[in-house]
Amino acid sequence: MEYIYSAMLLHSAGKKIDEANVKKVLTAAGVKADDARIKALVASLDGVDIAETIKSAAAAAPVAVAAAPAASGAAPEGEKKETKKKEEKEQVSEEEAAAGLGALFD
Repeated sequence: MEYIYSAMLLHSAGKKIDEANVKKVLTAAGVKADDARIKALVASLDGVDIAETIKSAAAAAPVAVAAAPAASGAAPEGEKKETKKKEEKEQVSEEEAAAGLGALFD
């Protein structure tokens, strides 16, 4: 996780996300930097618009929060089935939206 955090910190500071900068951030945080993981992180972020990815991930999060109160209330049996189907649809959409980000955590 600290590798992702270092990239996000560099992005928010307006610095270039490259191997040297990621290693500096990790070292400053007291993390023993693994050059292979740094190289993989930088390669996976090449061509990714981080600001747009964060914006789309933030847009997907309220959908899950909005669905939770509907599921917790007492509803008739027919409404429960509809709510469950709706949650499953929303879950698939969230999974698709996060698919690109999931690769960064491997």
